[in-house]
Amino acid sequence: MKAQQDRADNAVLRAENESLKSENYRLQAELRSVICPNCGGPAMLGGISFEDIRIENARLREELERVCCLTSRYSGRPVQAMAPAPALIPPSLDLDMNIYSRHFAEPMPNGGGMMPMPMPMFPEASPYHETGLILMEEEKSLAMELAASSMNELVKMCHAAEPLWIRSNENGKEVLNLEEHARMFPWPLNLKQHSSEFRTEATRDTAVVIMNSITLVDAFLDANKWMELFPSIVARAKTVQVIASGVSSASGSLHLMYAELQVLSPLVPTREAFFLRYCQQNVEEGTWAVVDFPMDSFHDNNIQPSFPLYRRRPSGCIIQDMPNGYSRVTWVEHAEIEEKPVHQIFSHYVYSAMAFGASRWLSVLQRQCERVASLMARNIPDLGVIPSPEARKNLMRLSQRMIRTFSVNISTASGQSWTALSDSCADTVRITTRKITEPGQPNGLILCAVSTTWLPYPHYQVFDLLRDERRRSQLDVLSNGNALHEVAHIANGSHPGNCISLLRINVASNSSQHVELMLQESCTDQSGSLVVYTTVDVDSIQLAMSGEDPSCIPLLPLGFVIVPVEPIKESNTTSGDGNGNGNSMALSPEEANNIGVQNNSAGCLLTVGLQVLGSTIPSAKLNLSSVNAINSHLCSTVQQITAALSNGTGTGTGCPDNNNNGTVLGSWQEPDGGGAPKQ
Repeated sequence: MKAQQDRADNAVLRAENESLKSENYRLQAELRSVICPNCGGPAMLGGISFEDIRIENARLREELERVCCLTSRYSGRPVQAMAPAPALIPPSLDLDMNIYSRHFAEPMPNGGGMMPMPMPMFPEASPYHETGLILMEEEKSLAMELAASSMNELVKMCHAAEPLWIRSNENGKEVLNLEEHARMFPWPLNLKQHSSEFRTEATRDTAVVIMNSITLVDAFLDANKWMELFPSIVARAKTVQVIASGVSSASGSLHLMYAELQVLSPLVPTREAFFLRYCQQNVEEGTWAVVDFPMDSFHDNNIQPSFPLYRRRPSGCIIQDMPNGYSRVTWVEHAEIEEKPVHQIFSHYVYSAMAFGASRWLSVLQRQCERVASLMARNIPDLGVIPSPEARKNLMRLSQRMIRTFSVNISTASGQSWTALSDSCADTVRITTRKITEPGQPNGLILCAVSTTWLPYPHYQVFDLLRDERRRSQLDVLSNGNALHEVAHIANGSHPGNCISLLRINVASNSSQHVELMLQESCTDQSGSLVVYTTVDVDSIQLAMSGEDPSCIPLLPLGFVIVPVEPIKESNTTSGDGNGNGNSMALSPEEANNIGVQNNSAGCLLTVGLQVLGSTIPSAKLNLSSVNAINSHLCSTVQQITAALSNGTGTGTGCPDNNNNGTVLGSWQEPDGGGAPKQ
C-alpha cells in the first residue's frame, strides 16, 4: 500500500512539473516577443540593436568553444564552455509556418508542427525516465519469478514448430498462432488482455553471426554497446536499474531498461518502452538466452511514454556457440502495439512486421558483427593512405558516429517533430530544424529535409547506383559537377558494398594547403541498405586517425536509406498483427497507385535525408528561401536518381510526377538573393 501511495504521489508531482514547464515556456515566449512601445519594432538597448549584440555574442561563443576544445585535447580533461545565453529578440527573418497547413492524413507522433524546436537530449527528453520506475525490494522477488517464466516462454517459442508457428502461404514466413500461444502460456503476464485497439506482432528468424556468445551477451546487457550494435534500430537506450547481477558471470542478471526503437524516416513513429531484460546460461546445452518482458505488472500503464503505445511481450534470442567464434542466433520478436494509422507509403512495411520484426534485427546484427570483426582485424595487407591499424580503427569509429548521427537525425527519435510542406496525403516531404551548440555537429541552426519515394526497382540495384561515387558524381544535384577519387578503402564485411571510403573531392579550389575530403560508409543486408557521407577537412581526418578524441569533429551527414518492399496482393493487404490476425485495412487500387505501389510488383522505398547549415547562429530562425532551396534540392535529387535508374537522359530539376514515383515533393520557387543555405 505504501508503494502504491508513493507511485500515486509521483504521478501528481509529475503532472505539477509538466504544468510548471508549460508556464515556463509561455513566459519565455513572452520575453522573446519584447517590442519597442514607441515604434512597435525590435527593442533597442543604448542605441545598439540586439541583432549586433547577438552576432558578437555568437562570435565570442565560437571562439570560447574552440579554446575549450583545444584545452581539453591537450590537458586530457574536459573543459566546459559557458552555457549560451538565450536570445532576447529573435532575428528579423522568421519563417512563419502558419502559411502551411498542419492538417495531416496521419497523426504526427508528438503533435508539434512548429519550427524551430529544441532538440531534447536523453534523459531529459521524457519526464518518465528513471522517475518512479525503480523496483522496490519487495518487488524484486516477483520480478525474478516473472523472469523465469518469460525465459521458459522464450525457449519454447524458439524451439517449437506447429501448431505454435504456422508457415504462411503468402510469403513463406512463420506466423504465430495466437490461440495456441494463449493456451501454451497461461501465466500472469498474459492475464492482462488489451482491447482490439492493440494488434500483435510476432516474428521468428535464425541466423549465424561472426561473434561468440559471451561478447553478444555483454553487448545486450550494456545499453551503450547495444545501441552501437544496432545503430539503425535503437535510437536511445539506458539501463535504469540493475536488479540482480550474475554470481560468477552474466548468467542470472536482471536489468530494468528503457529503449526507443526507430525506423529511419520521420513518417514512422518510434516505439518506446520500459522493460526487464534477463540473461541465463544453459551449461548443459552450451547456450545463452536473453529475454525481454514487460514491467506493467508492477506499474500502471500510464507510465508508458510511447506514442503509439508499445508493450514488449517476452522477446529475445537464444545464442548457440559454434566453431571459429561464430554463433547461431534464434530471435523471437513479440510485441503489442496500439493500432494507429501509419503514412500509407510505409503501411505495408510496418503492418507486415518488416519494420520491427526479427528478420530486421538479425540482418542488422549479422552485418554489425562483420563490422566489429573488421574493426578488430590486425593483419591488413594494404592500408593505403591510412598510416597504421590503429588509425584505421579510429577512422571506422568516426564513421560509426556519422552513421548514428544520420540515423537519429532523420527519425522521430528524442521527440523530434517534423513539419509537412503540403496537406496532400501523398506528400512525404518533412522538414525540421535543430539548434546545435554542442560539439560533434556544426554549431548553428541545422535544417533537415527528408522524403520517401517508392521505386519499382530491387533495393540492391538502387544501392549499387548510390554507393558508387563515380556513378553518383554523374548526378549533377549530388556532385555539383565535382569528381570524386577514392584515397582509402576499408572493407566492413563479406559483401563488397559494406565498406568505408575516404574520397578526395576534385575541385578547382583544391591545393596543397587546402584539400576537401568526403567520408562515406555504405552497408547492405536483407533488411535494406544505407549510404551515408559527409565532407571533412584534412585536419579532422588526421586528428581522428592520430588517436585524439574525435567527438569534437563536426559532422553533418547526408544519405540514403533503401528498404525492400514485398509485392502487395490486393486481396490480402491488411494492417494486421504480422500473423494474419489483424484488422483488415486493405489498400484500394487508387490508394496503392497514389503512393506508387503497384500490386504484385516488388520494389523498394528510397528515403533521402539532406541536412544543411541554415545559419551559424543557433538562435536564428529560417527564412522562406532556405526552405525553398532545400526542398528544390530534395526534389531534384529524387528526380535524377529515378531518371538514372530508368536510363533516362533527362536531368531536369522539376519535381517528379506523383503518379510515377509515389511522392509529391511540394511546390518550390528559385530562392532570391543569398538566402540559400550552403551545404
